[in-house]
Amino acid sequence: MVIVGPQVTRLLSDLGQRSAGERENLPREVAADDRVERNEMTKNLLPPLSHKTTISKNSDKIDWHDYDKIAIEGRRQGNGEQGLPVILAQEDNARKDDLYKMNGFNAYLSDIISIDRSIKDLRHKQCHTKTYLSHLPSVSVIIPVHNEHWSILLRSIHSILNRSPSRLIQEIILVDDYSDKVNLKQQLDAHLAMNYNGKVKVIRQLQREGLIRTRLAGARAATGDVLLFLDSHIEAGINWLPPLLEPIAEDYRTVTCPFIDVIDKDNFAMRPQDEGARGAFDWQLFYKRLPLLPEARQHPSEPFESPVMAGGLFAISAKWFWELGGYDQGLEIWGGEQYELSFKLWMCGGRMVDTPCSRVGHIYRKFNPFGAVGRGDYVSRNHRRVAEVWMDEYKGHVFVHIPRMQSIDPGDLTEQKALRSKLQCKSFDWFMKEVAFDLVKHYPPRPPSNTASGEIRSVAGNLCIDTKFKKAMESFGLERCSSDNSKVGGEQQMELTWKSDIRPVNRPVCFDTSEKVQRAPLILYTCHSQQGNQWWKYNVDTKQLFHPASNQCLDADVERRQLFMLPCATDSPSQKWIWSHVNETLARQTWKEE
Repeated sequence: MVIVGPQVTRLLSDLGQRSAGERENLPREVAADDRVERNEMTKNLLPPLSHKTTISKNSDKIDWHDYDKIAIEGRRQGNGEQGLPVILAQEDNARKDDLYKMNGFNAYLSDIISIDRSIKDLRHKQCHTKTYLSHLPSVSVIIPVHNEHWSILLRSIHSILNRSPSRLIQEIILVDDYSDKVNLKQQLDAHLAMNYNGKVKVIRQLQREGLIRTRLAGARAATGDVLLFLDSHIEAGINWLPPLLEPIAEDYRTVTCPFIDVIDKDNFAMRPQDEGARGAFDWQLFYKRLPLLPEARQHPSEPFESPVMAGGLFAISAKWFWELGGYDQGLEIWGGEQYELSFKLWMCGGRMVDTPCSRVGHIYRKFNPFGAVGRGDYVSRNHRRVAEVWMDEYKGHVFVHIPRMQSIDPGDLTEQKALRSKLQCKSFDWFMKEVAFDLVKHYPPRPPSNTASGEIRSVAGNLCIDTKFKKAMESFGLERCSSDNSKVGGEQQMELTWKSDIRPVNRPVCFDTSEKVQRAPLILYTCHSQQGNQWWKYNVDTKQLFHPASNQCLDADVERRQLFMLPCATDSPSQKWIWSHVNETLARQTWKEE
């Protein structure tokens, strides 16, 4: 961890000038023979590769790692290098606020981190020894841009160029969606004209179009064999591109998605989000995830099939994208496009895989700083279009969960239904049974009964757990019970669901504790339905709420009205909790489950 003082946090007036000095480190193509003859220092950076330096006669595969660049990155030091966090000195914290409000992340900190910074290699160790086809298709990288922060955008571009074989990158197309930041106009044009040897270009929308149509504009301008859609606040990982391209080279109807790692919005540390899961959805059309299948767990470096993409980062052959009609042009701004493309690529003869050896870091903003576009409830309208065209009888489940959707006009669907007929696509029932075969198990259209519901009252202090409509990552505690006094507000109606998580009624945030130490705090976190840190059991006899992952029970300091975890003690009143309603049969059954 690096602590930065005010003496090193002066903003450079022209980040373009700062990068010019590092221009010599931009990607150069390294021949396969050069990679084989690496020196002793670079040999030791990754496991020995002697068994793969010769191209196989059967598979024609090579090692695409650029060991010279890996060695250079390994020696870099400074703010944020090696993907480490940077903590601003106290006197600098006040300076970051204005930029934070404009961007939804710590843009002030980004400006003092090199746009060519080094990152951690977060791949599984098996990825270090993998080879890929020697002949891979060319790539057009398409990046929608709307008021992106300057250093963030440049770091995205540099990471792609620095960690990609140059012969594979046909072009990087920035599609500006009517930004109003001054440096994204003439300054950006001038910067691109002076750098990157013409590989990076910008096209501009004449009005605000939103993510979907901006991506389509980039796809129309692309000349590469493969369209690779990325966000404008990413950092590409080590040797990230060949794993994405090989499945497409083998079958042009295969779509690939990288593993998405987290770039911390506050300190820019890079960390893994997880080690993989399969994309899915629930019947409110929120993006969800399914557990990995046993085969994928046994082969952690191999691509595995996934029913639904997250939406932001993926590669698809240009030929297949346009055979599928691109995105439905009736979809507006953003929302639903990942379902539309996922459903039709599977149902119309393709497949989609996640590629564990391709990793891309991504900044998840704390909030959307850009505001609404002003076109009504476009997300629900998009979802209605997707449901009507692709989901067949299963759309009824969506309407049950989102009744208002039935009153929304989806617009003209003639062209989309004709496309489905022309491509002779399979039914959505086929998709649910053959591709997303376990989705209903994890996200049933009609959820089973809750184990418990209502208030959670502390025996020790006659107070109730109150989440007060707080957001994810926020803590909560005890308050006077609203059932005892109608004037007490708050949010005290909870449910211990069939997924064994505890959440406020009708909200997708769950009780979560990630630490296994005593007095570990309790927070709200986005529900993931994968148990782990959100797995709870209720003991009907002792009245305890047990957390298997930490092997502790929920406890409280009633005087301070705080909640935390402690080792279970059946005689402790502060560990006893009374629900308003308990399904005792179900509670006893789930208590016995491992």
